[in-house]
Amino acid sequence: MRVKKNDCKCFGGSKQDKRDRTRELARRLARDSSTITRWLQKYRKQGLAGLLEIKKPPGQDPIIKGEALELLKAKLNSPEGFGSYGEIVSWLSDNHGLDVSYRMVHYLVRYKLACKLKVPRPCSVNQHPKAIEAFKKTFHEH
Repeated sequence: MRVKKNDCKCFGGSKQDKRDRTRELARRLARDSSTITRWLQKYRKQGLAGLLEIKKPPGQDPIIKGEALELLKAKLNSPEGFGSYGEIVSWLSDNHGLDVSYRMVHYLVRYKLACKLKVPRPCSVNQHPKAIEAFKKTFHEH
């Protein structure tokens, strides 16, 4: 019995069949077809172990971590808190021996920890105390 070229497609499949299977997998897994293709290539080259490998993302390990970070969070959430980011830099240097930049402290506190400094807004010396009290009374009414 002679095997035709088209009969072998059921074993490996044509390129169109592979694309259709990839699209169907992508639809079922709610992923892009390029992701499915990348996963299959990785599986073919490295096997299941390569596909399941969890890589460590690039970048430097955080300088402020562990106990220093927990104490910083607690102090930021306390009523007295810090007056400035420079004060935090000094506090980290004095209490924990960490040499960190102002920029890094600002980024960590403001964006990563989502905290704000406990500094009141400046008031004008020309404000009348009675006007402030009147504002406070009318503000609470609204």
